[in-house]
Amino acid sequence: MFVLENGAKKGEDPRLQAISQAIRVVPHFPKQGIMFQDITTLLLDHNAFKDTVDIFVDRYRDMDISVVAGVEARGFIFGSSIALGIGAKFVPLCKPGKLPGGTLSAAIRLLELAGAEVVECACVIGLSDLKVRSKLNGKPLYILLEPRQPENGY
Repeated sequence: MFVLENGAKKGEDPRLQAISQAIRVVPHFPKQGIMFQDITTLLLDHNAFKDTVDIFVDRYRDMDISVVAGVEARGFIFGSSIALGIGAKFVPLCKPGKLPGGTLSAAIRLLELAGAEVVECACVIGLSDLKVRSKLNGKPLYILLEPRQPENGY
């Protein structure tokens, strides 16, 4: 085995070491014996995040893939970026019963508890439930598109 100066094995993509180092390992989470691979630290490292997506894009670019399906939640993050990079459609896959619901208000509370200042909430599609705005703790809500009604009544 040959090892290059940066620690990568000969023939191995040199970006892999930086990507691996950007992932935080949380021992014994969520229970004893589990070594949780926390990718949030990877997402905070612009170069490592871009390199991760680029490696997948390079791999799949010429495979004539028309749809990328991403399994929540990590799959949403990487899958949509990869789909964009290879010119494919993206399909998110969710577990049954998982709807946004109170996610926006919970996100605001969590961010504020961490000391962040939430300037505005943004959604691609507006939420039809008017009670949602009352749960945003007075934060403005930017909506790109209002919900469309289904064609033919469904």
